[in-house]
Amino acid sequence: MTNDSALRDRAQRVIPGGMFGHLAAARQAPGYPQFFERAEGCRTWDVNGRSYIDFMCSWGPIVLGHHDPDVDAAVRAQDALGDCMDGPSPRLVELAELLVAQIPHADWALFAKNGTDATTSCVTIARAATGRRKVLVARGAYHGAAPWCTPSQVGVTSEDRLHLILYDYNDPASLAEAVALAGDDLAAIVVSAIRHDIGKRHELPTVEFARAARAAYDATGAALIVDDVRAGFRLHEGGSWELVGVRPDLAAYSKAIANGQPLAAITGNDRFRDAASRVFLTGSFWAGAVPMAAAIATLTKLHAVDGIGHMAAMGQRFRDGLNAQARRYGVPLEQSGPPQLPIFLFRDDPDFALGKAFCSEAVARGVLLHHNHTLFLSVAHTEADIDEALDATDGAFRAIAAGVPAR
Repeated sequence: MTNDSALRDRAQRVIPGGMFGHLAAARQAPGYPQFFERAEGCRTWDVNGRSYIDFMCSWGPIVLGHHDPDVDAAVRAQDALGDCMDGPSPRLVELAELLVAQIPHADWALFAKNGTDATTSCVTIARAATGRRKVLVARGAYHGAAPWCTPSQVGVTSEDRLHLILYDYNDPASLAEAVALAGDDLAAIVVSAIRHDIGKRHELPTVEFARAARAAYDATGAALIVDDVRAGFRLHEGGSWELVGVRPDLAAYSKAIANGQPLAAITGNDRFRDAASRVFLTGSFWAGAVPMAAAIATLTKLHAVDGIGHMAAMGQRFRDGLNAQARRYGVPLEQSGPPQLPIFLFRDDPDFALGKAFCSEAVARGVLLHHNHTLFLSVAHTEADIDEALDATDGAFRAIAAGVPAR
């Protein structure tokens, strides 16, 4: 049997660093598995055969649960017909129609493969429509891994970010200053659906901030872009900013749109339709029919079973249980963000040592969590799963309260 340790050794010889990006085990708490063998519902198994209750949901894409039977059936049916063909299948039109019907701001939709594709396409369309260059982004926000938005500076030139201007999320005054600094060259204001900076408390947008962002369009004609890649379809079927009553000009979706199949979407209103038709957005796999069939099945089922309401209820059950345990053991836990995609941190833990220790203890007891990243609930999480996870986290709290080091 190939085990995790052996695979890590082999990977070191043929993959720079052994693994790349956010999936590198070195970025996780000690004891976090690097390689996984299979997944079902809200559980996943590593290559050593150990089972975990999954609160990462593949870092967001799994919204109905691993191997949801309805999505799997749609995937099999479409795959039997064709996936990557010489042109799109009818699923492309059907999915675009579904998104336009479901998302109030959307008059049209385009498709890509991942979140970076979608956010970058939104910015390109905004610049094409306005003929301007400056783009406003919040400090600490994550909008993808392209040079214009990656959190890493390695291999990135100053020219890649020449036309970015920073503001503070949920701070209308800071946003107004950034708009003024851009002057008559402002092409777009990019906002995350919620503030989900790595290692920081998560925040829903305030109504005041959302309205200020919308008013900036009225004053300047710049595009308001909502990056709904992480939160999309977990908070509101019509787009996350429906919760604050503000609709964007352009929006980017990925992660939960197709329950693990590779797909992203860009939606926009009619003001940006012509620009979207003129820019050159493409990729060899962007019209793949199987992910689009999966997306149709995913969005249809989410609506039919009130998936958002279920995830909110299960997330709140987990949050309440963790809070009770933290009080019982005297551990300074801080939870924030919507219950469907929460984050937990520990006070006075600047290097996340306590968070890593807790996650290591949770992993050892069969629960996958993360010490400084958003967690994700799925429709597959049941009350019994949450209660089983809480039995494990109770042991993790007990261990860190007793000073047990990370494994």
